[in-house]
Amino acid sequence: MKFFLDSADVNEIREAASFGIADGVTTNPTLLAKQGGDPFRVLEAIAREIEGPVNAEVIGEGRDTIVREGRKLREIAPNICVKIPMTKEGLRAVRVLSGEGIDTTVTLVFSSSQALLAAKAGATYVCPFVGRLDDIGQVGMDVIREIAAIYQAHPIRTEILAASIRSPLHVVEAALAGAHIATVPFGVVEQMLRHPLTDIGIEKFLADWKKLGVSIE
Repeated sequence: MKFFLDSADVNEIREAASFGIADGVTTNPTLLAKQGGDPFRVLEAIAREIEGPVNAEVIGEGRDTIVREGRKLREIAPNICVKIPMTKEGLRAVRVLSGEGIDTTVTLVFSSSQALLAAKAGATYVCPFVGRLDDIGQVGMDVIREIAAIYQAHPIRTEILAASIRSPLHVVEAALAGAHIATVPFGVVEQMLRHPLTDIGIEKFLADWKKLGVSIE
């Protein structure tokens, strides 16, 4: 399973990349607004830190507007992936951009039928929001499982990018459900790194080594 960092903070992204877990990045207008300044420069800086896809979201609604924005975003760096909402006009734009060889992510997906349409339109990634589905009483991972089963049953190259990840358990469940990628906030990555038994084990090993009175250096 691949990991994308759900962040527009260059420092977070650099740190995650330093221990090898940032296969890509997802951003959105809200994350970019938190950083302040010129969002295009922020995206450019992120694209320099990450070799994999850097998702940058359009804000237009009509096909032609989305296509123009997508082309402009792609000019920032060759690894920019254009993130497009799941709408009729969005899918029309996906078809155009994917035909030009520009990677696309269809975002705000909440059903397997939407994911199937996105794949048919030529999306590189489809982005179901598991946490938001949980919030309204649905089981978000059920949608991941349905999409994975559909994609496996047919020659579909679109990858499942699980989003709205709220906890380490979500990451594990998404992997078991068949998601190819999870996009994870940095705070969840830090939670995944830690376990109380790991801390206890390190403390014991260090204490026992100290008793020996020797140094490795």
